[in-house]
Amino acid sequence: MTIKQQLYNKCLEFVETRFQTIQNTINEIQQSLTTETKSSAGDKHETGRAMLQLEREKAGNQLAEIQKIKEALSKIDINNTSKKISLGSLVYTSNANYFIAISAGKLMANNELFYAISPSTPIAKLLLSKEVGDDIQFRETSIIIIKIL
Repeated sequence: MTIKQQLYNKCLEFVETRFQTIQNTINEIQQSLTTETKSSAGDKHETGRAMLQLEREKAGNQLAEIQKIKEALSKIDINNTSKKISLGSLVYTSNANYFIAISAGKLMANNELFYAISPSTPIAKLLLSKEVGDDIQFRETSIIIIKIL
């Protein structure tokens, strides 16, 4: 399995874990809403239900966001190799190694550390369309592109 495939799989796992967590939260909220019975406290009950419905709405928005991330990940062709950095590129720099895909944080593959970053992050915006040997400035640091896979 290639290093790109390993990182892609880790991104998939990351998205799936977040999806399951949010799905479980929604199920718990739904359960709370259906099992909560009308108490003699009236107003307190209504406030509790309103809070649960707000939580359900928030979780629903998070679920929609995860769907967008899943979609973005599905558009990546890990077999695509290019001289210029693009979506799906594995980028080795003088500073750190990056996988341009989704924001999934630090990932290890072949005993190397990579940062899975979204193309919309500030560092990715600077890296996109660059080639080996190019030099970018990020947070007052000069970063040289060493290798692109």
